[in-house]
Formats: sequence, structure tokens, C-alpha cells
Amino acid sequence: MKNMPERRSASSNVAASGAPRLSDVAYERILESLFERRVPVGAFISQNELCAIVDVPVAPLRDALRVLETEGILTIHPRSGIQFIRPGLELTRSTYQFRSIVERAAVRVFAEEGDENVTNALEVRHSRLLRRVERDGIGPDQIQEMDALEMELHGQIIQALRNPLIESAYRRMHNYLRLLRLERKVTPPIMTRTLKEHLDILEACGTRNPDAAEKALYAHFQAAMQRNLGLV
Repeated sequence: MKNMPERRSASSNVAASGAPRLSDVAYERILESLFERRVPVGAFISQNELCAIVDVPVAPLRDALRVLETEGILTIHPRSGIQFIRPGLELTRSTYQFRSIVERAAVRVFAEEGDENVTNALEVRHSRLLRRVERDGIGPDQIQEMDALEMELHGQIIQALRNPLIESAYRRMHNYLRLLRLERKVTPPIMTRTLKEHLDILEACGTRNPDAAEKALYAHFQAAMQRNLGLV
């Protein structure tokens, strides 16, 4: 996802040369309001309330809402309000099905052609974080680094396909993944298992073994889906 633009008034966004469109600003701010929990998951909210939260005018807000509705993030109820999605079994299943279809193909390419320096650097960072979690438990720094490693590892895997259409679809899918994680409790054992699963993928990629990489990735997704459903 793109970085959040600096929070400014609507008029300054319009006036600034080369500034993003207000509808794009509204799109990003609506998502961030969800991810930062300023708008609760599953909330039913009025358009005026949402305008106040994201600080953009009504017209670009409506444009952004229409896009988010097509992406399945919310439902617009005319003359009533906006209903945000509440993650559940179906969204979890669909998200991980999409990830499995795309990334199992991508990780084979990454294992065969990926930059060795990238793989090694990711393996070092994962191992370092694993030792910190096992020694000190979980704090804000560990959670932030885990989120960064999630995005970087899976982002590198997707980029191996060199397909802009897949990359664009994957970025939208990542919004669903972030929503799923909002209601997931992260504990040291859960983070430890996730890191070890990532290391299994990286080890297979480091030895240029696409079969082992695909197998490790599939096992990771199966375990991650169960964690998001609260089954483990």
C-alpha cells in the first residue's frame, strides 16, 4: 500500500503542485482509519461522520467509497450510511485461496531466479527477530519488524513474476489481509511459528529448490489461515 500522504487540509491538497487527487487521498485515509481502528471493523457510519474522520470533502469521499465498494471493503446504503466489512470465515478463505494460487507459482520463480543477496538479508533479519522474541517476548518494535518482514518477503515473492497486473491485484488483496489481522491476537508462540515458517521458505529458496519452496509456502498459508480463524 502507498505511504500515507502528509495530513493536510483539502484546500492545500488541491493547491499543491503535483499533489494526489483528493479521491486518492480519501481512499488512503479511509483505509488507514480502519487499520488504525479509528473506524471499528464492521462499523455502520454516516457519510458526514466519515468526512470528519478523514478530513476530505464529500465529493472525493464519494468517489473513494465507490471504489472501496467495488473492492469489497464496504457497502454503501443510500440515504442510510456506510457499512464496513467485518472479517469472517468467507473473507479469510477467499484471501488465502487467492494468495495460495498466486504465490505458489511466484515462489517457484523466486526460488530459481531470486536475488541471493535479498534472500540472505531476509533470512538474517528473520533469525535476528526470532532470537529477540524468544528472549524478550513481544513489544511494539517486534510487531513493527514482523509486519515489515511479512510485506517484504511476500512482496519479493510476488515481484519475481514481473507482472504489474498481479502486483496491483495483490496490493488490493493485502488490504483484506490487514483487516483480518485487526482481530488477531499476536503472542510470542504465534510470532515464533510464523518466523520459523518464513525461514523454511527462505531456506528452500536459498538452496534453489522450487519444490521445497512451494511446499513450505503452502504449509505456511495453511497454518496462517488457521491462526486467523483462531483454530490454533
